[in-house]
Amino acid sequence: MIKLVECVPNFSEGRDRTVIDAIAQALSSVSGVKLLDVDPGADTNRTVYTLVGPPDAVAEAAFRGASRAAELIDMRAHKGAHPRMGALDVCPFVPVAGVTMTECAELARGVGRRMGDELGIPIYFYEHAAASDARRSLADVRAGEYEGLAARLADPAWAPDAGPARFNARSGATVVGAREFLLAYNVNLNTRDRRLANEVALSIREAGRARRDAQGQIVRDRDGAPVKAPGRLKAVRAIGWYIEHYRQAQVSINLLDFRTTPLHIVFETAREEAEKLGLLVTGSELVGLTPLEPILEAGRYFLRKQRKSAGSPERELVDTAIRSMGLDQVAPFDPAKKIIEYQFVPPAPLMSLAVARFADEVSSESPAPGGGSVAALMGCLGAALAAMVANLTVGKAGYEAAWEDLGALAERAQALKALLARAVDADTEAYNGVLDAMRLPKGTPGQAAERERAIEAANKAATDVPLQTARHCLAAMELARVAAERGNRNSASDAGVAALAARAGVEGSVLNVLTNLSGIADTDFRESREREAAALAEDARRLCDRVQAHAVSVFRR
Repeated sequence: MIKLVECVPNFSEGRDRTVIDAIAQALSSVSGVKLLDVDPGADTNRTVYTLVGPPDAVAEAAFRGASRAAELIDMRAHKGAHPRMGALDVCPFVPVAGVTMTECAELARGVGRRMGDELGIPIYFYEHAAASDARRSLADVRAGEYEGLAARLADPAWAPDAGPARFNARSGATVVGAREFLLAYNVNLNTRDRRLANEVALSIREAGRARRDAQGQIVRDRDGAPVKAPGRLKAVRAIGWYIEHYRQAQVSINLLDFRTTPLHIVFETAREEAEKLGLLVTGSELVGLTPLEPILEAGRYFLRKQRKSAGSPERELVDTAIRSMGLDQVAPFDPAKKIIEYQFVPPAPLMSLAVARFADEVSSESPAPGGGSVAALMGCLGAALAAMVANLTVGKAGYEAAWEDLGALAERAQALKALLARAVDADTEAYNGVLDAMRLPKGTPGQAAERERAIEAANKAATDVPLQTARHCLAAMELARVAAERGNRNSASDAGVAALAARAGVEGSVLNVLTNLSGIADTDFRESREREAAALAEDARRLCDRVQAHAVSVFRR
């Protein structure tokens, strides 16, 4: 899985375009990082940048931005409406894909320590990177702002987490942390009345609304603060407003954690509350980019609501989410531009070919793509057929007892299909890695030794790629077995073909494993892979025989 992290550094300069552009150049100078947005504010005198990429690349980009800011921004002359305490004021890292929050927090701490050590800036860690609950809140850490920083640093209780415990008058201090992805999301209503939109917002947001007594007066606690009746949704902030450009009111929402409250639940809850007021939700709008996960979960939710299988291809899940939530009502929603992962799709030159062209490539005199890629493709097609049988079962009368299990099977099959599709190109890439190693120079003893090490490593990689493919193909065969035994009887032959295709994937991959092992000197490596390959092939034979016997028996009844 591709690993992606978002970083949203806030710099204390929003007026000088030369400085803003110089920091943008520093942030975007790292290979693999995409600078998605630069949002300066003159009144706040602050610019928010959004960049995404692999974790290490994003960490390097954040450091380069901090270094450039230390050169160009002097906090002694800074004035602005937004709270701040440093040139690089706050630098959150956000997991997007393939990265856990724990990994993101450690990434933040590593970048923060480097900023402190190399730039001489006091660093505080917040949210998921915080060393204690007292420093979890950004507002608490930044209390007193730049003007109160010298006094705060003199207090041992507020010694920085990294960097020097002394006041840096030019750069101030920086707060570095890890947090969940924030989705800016608006729900559109068939009204221009901002007050009605705000009523919906008060009902759904976590903070809720002020309680009122029988006379309609706000209930207050002993300190005179309003007593709140909490709203329906956790991790949701919301207000109502009217957008003249759209000529309709919206419920404007910040979804602080889409794993706590999924995006589709926000939409559905807003719709329910709007209906109580006689309103209709006409669509919704995602501001900025979004991770793929909440879109896929929404697609699955709405398919299940229709009593259909959620194990549909990714493209269909995305389309279902867009249609169901009206994400394109007020502005286009192009998945290629709006979904972060789609900005970083790895190249797949083979799987992007038409079938006829792929067959031509295989049939050419070039040794790659060859048997390994074809084996992966066979497994991919086997997983696809297993998903099809499951999808033809869910929602069909007479199979109600199997709907839930077969729906889950279809989702697993789609995931395997994606892994095996990637393996088609990965196998050829591994073969090319062996060729690259063999082309290394060997004119000196040192070069010859380095070449041998590179060839050994490349051969091991070229062995493990088809071995992993064989594992995935066997998993696809097991799904085909369940689909054959519990799925739609009319598709039993399809489940049989799924098992046959996936078996070809297993045994073809095993042949590639054995071929590549012949060039490896590491005895332990060879023997362990040989044992696993033999076990996979034997399991595939037994499993395939079982599926075929069942498929034949269905049509003989």
